[in-house]
Amino acid sequence: MSIQFYNTLTRRKQKFEPLRPKQVGMYTCGPTVYGYASIGNMRAYIFADTLRRGLEFNDYKVKMVMNITDVGHLESDQDEGEDKMALTAKREQKTPWEIAEYYTDVFLADLQRLNVKKPSVLAWATKHIPEMIAMVEELLERGYAYETSDGIYFDIGKYPEYGRLSGQKLDEQQAGARVEVNPEKRHPADFALWKKAPKEHIMQWQSPWGMGYPGWHIECSAMGRKYLGDLFDIHTGGADHIPVHHENEIAQTAACTGEPGARFWMHNEFLLIEGGKMSKSLGNVYTISDLIERGFEPLSYRYFCHNAHYRRQLNFTWSALEAAQKGLLGLRRLVQNSAHQADSAEAVGKADTYREDFLAAVNDDLNLPRAIAVLWEASKAGLGRQFYVLARDCDQVLGLDLCQGAVQEDAGLAREDLPPEVQGLLQEREAARAAKDWGKSDALRRQLQELGYAIKDTAQGMEIKRTE
Repeated sequence: MSIQFYNTLTRRKQKFEPLRPKQVGMYTCGPTVYGYASIGNMRAYIFADTLRRGLEFNDYKVKMVMNITDVGHLESDQDEGEDKMALTAKREQKTPWEIAEYYTDVFLADLQRLNVKKPSVLAWATKHIPEMIAMVEELLERGYAYETSDGIYFDIGKYPEYGRLSGQKLDEQQAGARVEVNPEKRHPADFALWKKAPKEHIMQWQSPWGMGYPGWHIECSAMGRKYLGDLFDIHTGGADHIPVHHENEIAQTAACTGEPGARFWMHNEFLLIEGGKMSKSLGNVYTISDLIERGFEPLSYRYFCHNAHYRRQLNFTWSALEAAQKGLLGLRRLVQNSAHQADSAEAVGKADTYREDFLAAVNDDLNLPRAIAVLWEASKAGLGRQFYVLARDCDQVLGLDLCQGAVQEDAGLAREDLPPEVQGLLQEREAARAAKDWGKSDALRRQLQELGYAIKDTAQGMEIKRTE
């Protein structure tokens, strides 16, 4: 059965055939580890993981590389402001290395909670500085880069195909540029390959151009090239990466190798919150820990994401997540109840048909809503134990713990059964919430979490549950 994926680079669905028989090289843009990853960020990793699982379900061996950006990502994608790692280090009065280690550990724990398989290679940017410097030197030698007083920049005017991913032309970028004018730059959209660091900058390395640090975009090109070669099969990321980060990746990689890095560029769409943007100023930036504290199983969010195609915007609401959790628990219940039922030769044949329909949906540009629907249809077909076998196979792609996961929500703990210390903290938090001291409320919630208790705020008050 052939596989079709939508390729952002060509703007159409194409038949997918890897460069090497039964082997797939795949690069996924990872996090910048200066803070907690939001559920919007996590949608991208659920998508990439499901894509990988779908390929493995088709008997491909997938080498998946993910970067960990622990240096070089400035406040603006347009090379303005301070490095995000340095800013967080100053704010939290820690070293950048401590910041990176802490938030990387939290990120990897969130991936595990969501059943996202560990990448074949995790590539930290700070461990690949020599590869980045070598690539910048190559771009200078080839005439695609130039030096200024503050760094080395890629000259997009030397690359006529710039804009092929986003569809935006150079004159449109010139007219619509929202970047501070740098008189040394040849074009407003020229981007930094290497930044020269002032003495007080806390992350810098020796280079042919003095002490400095890499630009964000060069990291992915250098590490993808190291682990997957000049040309590999698939590059994934969020749609927000298309106009700048991935456009720049393609330009600098093609300038070195003549290839766009990946043959297929695949992007998941945005997650909306209550129909709008996710924003710290609006107080609607939620993390996986926030979901847990409200009583939701992380895999309910994975199931929620599966119910919309990855190329469609997805609107998050608490009621929608609640419906997803009920759907997941209901599906698990049906699967697990069928484990010890009888089956027949006829049921085996029916299950095979549903398995083919499921695979067809997965291979049609990862149509997970249709794949989930196939499984629900099969649950009503009287397959007996064959439904359990079918669901076990399909879960290799879905990653929902259908055969072993919980089938009902845990009830909250009674106050009188809690240790006195925990009861006291709950009373303090109630007082803080009554006074609208949200900072103290959040601090107390974290303290309770460290003691092994998750808090869910409901209309009836606080509900507390024991965590693992």
